Amino acid sequence: MTLRSVLTQAKAAGKSAFIPFIMAGDPDMAMSEKIILALQKEGADALELGIPFSDPAADGVTVQRAAERALAAGCTVKAVLDLVRRVRSKGVTMPICLFSYLNPIYRMGYAAFMKESLQAGANGALVVDLPPEEAADYCKAAQAHHFETVFLCSPTTTPDRLRMVDACSSGFVYYVSREGVTGAQSTLSQQLQEKLSGLRKTLANPVAVGFGISTPEHMRQLNGHADGIVVGSALVSLVAEKPQEADRAIAEKVRQLKA
Repeated sequence: MTLRSVLTQAKAAGKSAFIPFIMAGDPDMAMSEKIILALQKEGADALELGIPFSDPAADGVTVQRAAERALAAGCTVKAVLDLVRRVRSKGVTMPICLFSYLNPIYRMGYAAFMKESLQAGANGALVVDLPPEEAADYCKAAQAHHFETVFLCSPTTTPDRLRMVDACSSGFVYYVSREGVTGAQSTLSQQLQEKLSGLRKTLANPVAVGFGISTPEHMRQLNGHADGIVVGSALVSLVAEKPQEADRAIAEKVRQLKA
């Protein structure tokens, strides 16, 4: 299964794929492995797996601190790919989208990063701070390696730029549900369903929505209006609260969200 196929199938079924986000290495690699296995068991359709970075400008405090904890525990790009390889060997079949900032990938080299990621079992990546205007070399390498790309759009994205985002994406387009950084919120925009409906009619790619989605009510409001729903900070916060039993806490939260 690919990222694109999972979201396309969800759309055909009139529902939304559930895509949890976790930060690899938070609080450590052993617990990250347990969390991923738990997410597979609880029926996650795909996984967004964070590669920790020292300057995560697009993230709110919850994900920033998760990255800090992971880096302090010694997490590296290689360690994240080793984690992917391990969970694949233990039966994880859901597509995995790596979530990263550009610096670690650029330093490693696009082709090397994509080749090693695919060999480990990842399907593609969302590079948060790589704009489509600067992504020609990245997209060329991704096409050559059959590595799925994900680019961001937001409530302020212009029609011309939206077409560029769509053209650069091969996995799905990630719609940022609000202006600002990641983080849980109590209510969603009243215009969100309408905006998603318009995007699904306009874009060639499937559309996933994220940033701020954290409750069962949010899931109910969005189910079927987006091809995928990403939940991040609401899960990452549980790792900080219950590091020794994060896998069980996240499994319980997922059951509530999917109810």
